Amino acid sequence: MSPQTDATEDVSVEAQRLIGEMRESVESGDQHWFHALLHAIRNWPLSDETRGERDFHYLVGGEAFDWLLLAERLCGEMTDLIPEDEADALLFHERLPVETDEADFEGLLGAKYKPHLNFVYGVRVEAALQIAVQEEVRKERAAIRVWENNGHLEDEAFQRIYGKPGAEMVAAFKTSTGSDSGWLSLAELSEWRYWLFQYRVKNCDPAKVASDTRKGLLMLQALEGATPRRSGAPA
Repeated sequence: MSPQTDATEDVSVEAQRLIGEMRESVESGDQHWFHALLHAIRNWPLSDETRGERDFHYLVGGEAFDWLLLAERLCGEMTDLIPEDEADALLFHERLPVETDEADFEGLLGAKYKPHLNFVYGVRVEAALQIAVQEEVRKERAAIRVWENNGHLEDEAFQRIYGKPGAEMVAAFKTSTGSDSGWLSLAELSEWRYWLFQYRVKNCDPAKVASDTRKGLLMLQALEGATPRRSGAPA
């Protein structure tokens, strides 16, 4: 058995140990299930894994951590121990079952907090920015009574944000990942958005980067405004 195989098996054993500790802590009443969950997340050793037919990629672009995706994975190990409504509120609305401010959340995530922020700004805010600019384009067209097919909204938004049309950006992304597929799969969306974020930061004027990021944050707040979220979500 090769050293690499040994290391992979050691990581898998560590992951199973954390799952066992998480369940035991909840069953014994030592910890609220959410705190036990975050303890496992904080120490989770896998950046990705496959469970059945599903691939889980927790670390996007090598530096952006999707903690809710890992929470979904781990909640699946405790379906008999946690209230279904609380789990659904967490996974679908990021509504925490216990009051937690941003400082508490940072402490609970530990070293994974900064990668979590990378995910917020590099994936969620980037997606919101695209929606915001598409809405700007739509309103401009409506204002001058251009009632044409709105199918080109996305291309126009990409041109304004990144300086290139969407198809050209997809092609560049695929080249960077070594993929010969011409389309984006659902599993690639987070990687795609983080790649766009990095492209924007590297290639756009710094003042425009800052302005667009604020625009994305405002849209993210608007999209999530109707849903109470944990303290410290992007503001």
